[in-house]
Amino acid sequence: MACPVQKIDKYLYAMRLSDEILIDILTRFKKEMKNGLSRDYNPTASVKMLPTFVRSIPDGSEKGDFIALDLGGSSFRILRVQVNHEKSQNVSMESEVYDTPENIVHGSGSQLFDHVAECLGDFMEKRKIKDKKLPVGFTFSFPCRQSKIDEAVLITWTKRFKASGVEGADVVKLLNKAIKKRGD
Repeated sequence: MACPVQKIDKYLYAMRLSDEILIDILTRFKKEMKNGLSRDYNPTASVKMLPTFVRSIPDGSEKGDFIALDLGGSSFRILRVQVNHEKSQNVSMESEVYDTPENIVHGSGSQLFDHVAECLGDFMEKRKIKDKKLPVGFTFSFPCRQSKIDEAVLITWTKRFKASGVEGADVVKLLNKAIKKRGD
């Protein structure tokens, strides 16, 4: 009888890729990246290479509280990041994951962004930071056309998302509208 390690090795061996196959994958991936980067946006490219207008990355001088929103998979995640420089740079994070139910994912855009705003309100209330105005970063993991850093027009839904009225709309405006509608 084979030991568990041998059984695992047997299954893993079947998933190995030859150098030939890896080179083929690399070639196809590079071609799709080139299509995505082409001057005239190529709508058939499977890898969307769109500008983000992010001009710099953190340099270590940042401090304060920040909120990060991450929408794009089976759930919606909110993080609070606290950065201080008392003795040395210290970063602490706390996060919470919220479900994005099918009726929300396949409902209207208003329902989706109202859900995001509701989750954000819940997150901030639990941490007693509801009255603070904190900078927010929004990771929206879908192809968007941007003309500036705080504007993102959804090109098309991917994954399991199909909320109506969002394709062709600015998701930053939709998020801000939903947050303002809550009034808190």
